[in-house]
Amino acid sequence: MGKISILTVIVVMFGLGSCTSFSSRGELKTDIDTMSYFFGLSRADGIKNYLVMQAGVDTAYMEDFYRGFKHGAKNYAPEDVAYLEGMRIAHLINNQWVENVTGDIFLGDSGRTINRNAVLAGFYNGVRNYDEMSVMRAQTYSQSKMDEIRERYKLEKYAESIAANEKFLADNKSREGVKTTPSGLQYRIITEGRGDIPDEKAKVKVNYRGTLIDGTEFDSSYKNNAPGSFRVNQVVKGWTEALKMMPAGSKWELFIPHDLAYGSTGQGKNIPPYSTLIFEIELLEIEPEK
Repeated sequence: MGKISILTVIVVMFGLGSCTSFSSRGELKTDIDTMSYFFGLSRADGIKNYLVMQAGVDTAYMEDFYRGFKHGAKNYAPEDVAYLEGMRIAHLINNQWVENVTGDIFLGDSGRTINRNAVLAGFYNGVRNYDEMSVMRAQTYSQSKMDEIRERYKLEKYAESIAANEKFLADNKSREGVKTTPSGLQYRIITEGRGDIPDEKAKVKVNYRGTLIDGTEFDSSYKNNAPGSFRVNQVVKGWTEALKMMPAGSKWELFIPHDLAYGSTGQGKNIPPYSTLIFEIELLEIEPEK
């Protein structure tokens, strides 16, 4: 019996034979052929998960995927490549652009969506009748409109919370000892210090505790077991305004409207959009510059 090549052993081990069908293994005559086959095979890992989870392909239509794959693999003519790219980009718009923009504008609300057909029509006309200035104007307009629609949706979504926060500030205004500045910041002096008053570039050391109007605590230097240290102009506007009025050694309670805090954006999971923030802050010292 003659020598058996390593290639032959590999072919036998993995059940590979000479087969001209594309859907099978093709003809494996050299080690390059075999390497090529196994390279393709190695890239098959996770493809079904990708098709379902990212490309949105229903597993009931896998035969259509195989048919499209074979068609794309065998057709390299320019018109075929162009056609397949058109299919791919239309799919990208349908399954990523629309969903991503919808999620961004409507904050993940599955009951709202932008107009899928209008997006496709705009893209098609933009490519077919390309004009740089028109596209640039469309980019500016669409971004402005996205921001406008998002803010309008937020006002609708958080209407009840906005009303509650506004009522809180309106009622709080008349509490004994509460003062209101022209910006809308409300504060109450608990302890009046005798130290210097920091300017906006000063670095200060403070103890603080922050809550929402329902009493939910979202931050505290006491829980962190260490005072906060930062520059006066590197915090929310309400803090900056108050610190520039506080002598060192003072302890104040602040009631900060959302437009002097985190506004319509909020902060992470702990501070919802349009939240009034209540802080008890103690200005321990103005730190010396090094």
